[in-house]
Amino acid sequence: MSSGDADSTEKTESNPDEAVKPVEHVEDNTTLGKYWKAVKENVSDFTGWTYLLQYVEQENKLDDAREAYDAFFQHYAYCYGYWKKQADMEKRHGFTDKAIAVYETGVKAIPVCVELWLHYISFYITYFPDSIEDIRKLYERAIKAAGTDFRSDKLWDSYISWEKDLPNVTSLHDRVLTIPTQLYRHHYDSFKHHVETHHPKEILSLDDFLKLRKEIVNKTILTGDDDEHVMDEGPPAFIGPPGLEVPPGMEDTEGGKADTDEAIKLKDRLITTREVMYRKNEEEVSKRWNFEEAIKRPYFHVKPLERGQLKNWREYLDWEIQNGTHERVVVLFERCMIACALYEDFWMKYAKYMEDHSLDAVRTVYSRACKIHLPKKPYIHMAWASFEERQGNYDGAYDVLATLEKSVPGLIMVAMRRISLERRRGNLPTVEKFFKDYIENAASPEIASFYSIKYARFLLKIKVDPDAAREVFKQAIEKDMGNLKLYLQTLDLEYQCTPVDEEKVNILFESLLNCENFSLETKAKMSQRKLEFLEDFCSDIKKLKDAYDEHQKLMKDLHTERKKRSYDAANYTQSMSEEPPEKKQKSEPPTNGASESMSQSAGTEHGSYPYWGSYNNSSYAAGYGQHWTTYGSHYYP
Repeated sequence: MSSGDADSTEKTESNPDEAVKPVEHVEDNTTLGKYWKAVKENVSDFTGWTYLLQYVEQENKLDDAREAYDAFFQHYAYCYGYWKKQADMEKRHGFTDKAIAVYETGVKAIPVCVELWLHYISFYITYFPDSIEDIRKLYERAIKAAGTDFRSDKLWDSYISWEKDLPNVTSLHDRVLTIPTQLYRHHYDSFKHHVETHHPKEILSLDDFLKLRKEIVNKTILTGDDDEHVMDEGPPAFIGPPGLEVPPGMEDTEGGKADTDEAIKLKDRLITTREVMYRKNEEEVSKRWNFEEAIKRPYFHVKPLERGQLKNWREYLDWEIQNGTHERVVVLFERCMIACALYEDFWMKYAKYMEDHSLDAVRTVYSRACKIHLPKKPYIHMAWASFEERQGNYDGAYDVLATLEKSVPGLIMVAMRRISLERRRGNLPTVEKFFKDYIENAASPEIASFYSIKYARFLLKIKVDPDAAREVFKQAIEKDMGNLKLYLQTLDLEYQCTPVDEEKVNILFESLLNCENFSLETKAKMSQRKLEFLEDFCSDIKKLKDAYDEHQKLMKDLHTERKKRSYDAANYTQSMSEEPPEKKQKSEPPTNGASESMSQSAGTEHGSYPYWGSYNNSSYAAGYGQHWTTYGSHYYP
């Protein structure tokens, strides 16, 4: 493209680093510094950014404005109006080349933005009106990027109005007549006007004109139509008075005479063939019309979209993917991304579609989503990392996850994905390092326990080191003694060892039953599980008998506690309802003798356990029937 004014070029080249000079405003107590502080503390504060940009525009200081706009576009690149504002500021200060650079960056960030393309082209025509070829190339770039947009009519009209080469105008009409746009009928009417106001040989290339005329001549010969004999190249049989017919060589070639019959037939032929294109295009428009009518906010905004709007975009994309061309699908996705830039699922849908067409395009989609619009959304980052890993790009996946964890620290799902990535690529020492770091830096004992469980499983199943796994559980229990899951997972570890170490399991059960952090209900259940373990693995019947006695004592204490709670609840209910004394007496607890009798009968009502007396087989079986190992589950505190 042509360069700008000599003064502008000289001014730009004399200060090559002017636009990128870093300025620190965080500790600045000026008005500008305060605006900067607000947006740096919360980069998602869109209104704060608008205040900052308004201020730098009012102050009209180019350095401050450049810095503010550059930072703003790192987060809100879809705000096309601000690209124009920055270009206008560069233009006011005489930096024409800088203004062009701003527009170039803007149309790369929003390739389907018709309005931004039109601003750019208008600016270029104003400053470089004689650069015909450069302007035409700029229009072609705009048409290629946004010309298939349903609402691209203004761009086509602008191009057709600017173009002075009539055959090129005809070609532009032919192109737009095949594209479903909102003003499709207007384009057809415009084409007819173009044909009717010019001779066919003026609006067609020579080859196209001769080809069209040959078709008309051949049709005349085949049909023998007398009305078309005027196209015979021989001289007329009769020359009448003036105004009836003109001798050969005496025609008015400047357009002062009405069209000849041949020209009329050529024009009719041109319009007839385009009408077929128009009717076919009309059908395509009708298929998309309802989707387009439902789009109420096609521009970017930080405010959430209505649910109906989101549903319409999803259905429109699905329909276009199934029925449209790849070019139209991409343009529709780009339009959708402007309105739905803050929704992860649309970006992932876009990336998934592009996987069947271009891997580089997939990376571009993920990069735009994660680096500009959704820097703190975990699922889109994890989808990107998964894509890179599937392509064998482990370093790329690592960088994506590391960047996300830096932006949003403390996400367990991200930590586990990083660990899994290193495990899959065979970096087991890195896996252990990650586990230890996450356990040490956990925000709470519960989270540390979660990582400890995962780490112990890794040591047991991947490293095949049960002693190391036991040590991890031991340290975790010391820090989080009230976490029942740690005990259950430790028991599960011991059950998976061959042979089962009875002594270690007994010690673990004892530590759990003696821990003050657990309720009687929990201890009773664990006591039942201890009995089951001893029944299956114990080598000393005396230990089994002692465990049974301890379990019976726990059940008696639990029974007493439940009766006390029931009694307290009954008294509370009576006091609230102010019942008379005679009813109150009925709710008093039984005497010591009655209580003792109930305790004695508790063990015999379900049958007798062989060898040493009564045993509640039903409750025993119920406790064991619950599958208490949770090896395969995910535990996210």
